[in-house]
Amino acid sequence: MLLPGIRTLGAMDRLIGAADSALRTLFARPHASRATPRPLPGGAGATLSPAEQREAAALMRVNHVGEVCAQALYTAQAMATRNPRLRQQFEAAAREETDHLAWTLERLDELGSRPSLLNPLWYAGAFGLGLVAGRFGDKVSLGFVVETERQVEAHLASHLSRLPPADQASRAIVAQMKADEAQHADDALDAGAMPLPAAVKALMRAAAKVMTTTAHYL
Repeated sequence: MLLPGIRTLGAMDRLIGAADSALRTLFARPHASRATPRPLPGGAGATLSPAEQREAAALMRVNHVGEVCAQALYTAQAMATRNPRLRQQFEAAAREETDHLAWTLERLDELGSRPSLLNPLWYAGAFGLGLVAGRFGDKVSLGFVVETERQVEAHLASHLSRLPPADQASRAIVAQMKADEAQHADDALDAGAMPLPAAVKALMRAAAKVMTTTAHYL
């Protein structure tokens, strides 16, 4: 039996592609197509204290989880749509999110920390949400992208205020990620996104709160 929202034609290829994406996201080292954003010359900041380093690492771990989820969402939505052009848009966004995945993992390494231990769970949950959104049609699926990216923008803005002032390296990465997420939301709007009901937006915020709170520590 095929999953809801997946066309019979090419379904097996898409399932294989989705499995490959999951394995690469969770177990392979991501490679960015763009250089890691860095502070301007002279703006590297002072050495972080142990407490600042722990806080920066926790925030970047949360950001890395967000990128794991982004890979899952875009892969599922590309899998579900019947529109070849929209599928290409989702796949292009996923490739750009791969940059974010690589940048946040690199920064975690620099901070002497690790990704979330629950990444497989986060990926599975986000993939399921992406399929459900796709099942309701392209306009709803695009609306889900818009709301997700707007919430991510707000989340990244809060991190810019919470990161230690001396951690200019993390700040440069988060600022570029925020700009990219805004562009993804704008692209989805241009493609015909439908606004989601307020109740759905609230549920999305609640789910994101659980994820970010847990990933801060695990």
